[in-house]
Amino acid sequence: MGDVLVRLVTVRTPGGLRAGVVRDIAGTDRVALLPDTVVDVLADADGGAARTRAADAAASVTASSPALAELDLAAPVTPGKILCLGYNYRGHVPDGVDPTANDPEFPDVFVKTPNTLAGPHDPVVLPIGATDADYEGELAIVIGRRAHEVALDDALAHVGGYTILNDVSDRAWQRRQSQWALGKCSDGFAPLGPWITTADAAPDPQDVLVEVVRDGVVTVSQSTSTTIFSVAFVVHHLSQVMTLEPGDVISTGTPQKLPKAQASHRPLAPGDAVTVRITGLGELTTRFIAPPTSGVNA
Repeated sequence: MGDVLVRLVTVRTPGGLRAGVVRDIAGTDRVALLPDTVVDVLADADGGAARTRAADAAASVTASSPALAELDLAAPVTPGKILCLGYNYRGHVPDGVDPTANDPEFPDVFVKTPNTLAGPHDPVVLPIGATDADYEGELAIVIGRRAHEVALDDALAHVGGYTILNDVSDRAWQRRQSQWALGKCSDGFAPLGPWITTADAAPDPQDVLVEVVRDGVVTVSQSTSTTIFSVAFVVHHLSQVMTLEPGDVISTGTPQKLPKAQASHRPLAPGDAVTVRITGLGELTTRFIAPPTSGVNA
């Protein structure tokens, strides 16, 4: 799509969801809407027409185009599958495991269910039963081309782009069982976005800094160069088991919190806000609120 940094969003409009292309014009992000979906652009399913329209739209964005900040953003894609990795950064290990131990042979994979998906500006409701809610800032892969039993060397050709996911988790529920589903799958526990940066315009996914900021303090800061399993390997590995379809999301795991943040762990509470930022891909800020029935909405 040329030399233009291509960022794709999905906008809620009175007529339904519309894809848009974002460009920085004189310091303000502005948007041109498309007749296609974001998946259409990523998948290039119509012989390049959708990507050409996106490139033309990006070139047409001007100072009079709508400002991104004024638009209501949905998650940039609605994935058929949200697949996540646990313990994919060196130094991030389960409780009681030696952080200097040998790398695992295979990634630890779990699923977040469709009800977890949230837009980049949607507040996340902390369920009444969530007693130890926590955040995890992660680089997320968005599949662009159908991937079934792909070779490692071909895997990156199936990546459409990259975005940010906050793998919100309830540690109390997570510890109650060997499977993590109930700790990972509360409504809204997968804020995604704000945009997808297309693979051809994104930085090297194995060399970006993942940081999390809570209460103005950096609590996570680690490069993807320290991941155990690369983006290419993860796509290759998962495609041996299941077919990855355009729009599917794979979240690549979170780094360990910095020692001071670990020592001062405090569960998420209504009114908290957490920002995940990744070099070259932007930032995602999530605000947490109480359930409406409690009468304590922040």
